[in-house]
Amino acid sequence: MTERDRAALLFANDTFYRAFADRDYTLMTAIWGEREPVTCLHPGWPPVEGRDAVLQSWHAILSGPASPAIKCIAPRPGIQGDTGLVICYEQIGEDFLLATNVFTRANEGWLLFHHQSSPAPEPDEDIRGVAPRIN
Repeated sequence: MTERDRAALLFANDTFYRAFADRDYTLMTAIWGEREPVTCLHPGWPPVEGRDAVLQSWHAILSGPASPAIKCIAPRPGIQGDTGLVICYEQIGEDFLLATNVFTRANEGWLLFHHQSSPAPEPDEDIRGVAPRIN
């Protein structure tokens, strides 16, 4: 993984969390891939499959009155060929989730095609803000 690839993958991951935090549905739409499979596993939801259904789920979350403030912590990138993976903590209020974001390399850069998050314990202080490499 080159530093340029790593930086571009982390930028795509940051873009996803910026769209989430800013409730920016247009930006959220732009970061998701258009080719199948596109999937999302929101905590407590059944699997969401297909780009249209995934974007509808994000529209509901971003436009809802209880749309949470979110912060990405300690993203860990890895790249295998044209697939990028970022594992990170998500902080929502005092709660923490562990997320996996899977991207594919496209002409436009990295596009998200799978997001999954689930409850996790609070990360240790020594890993916050650190972005070690998966590979």
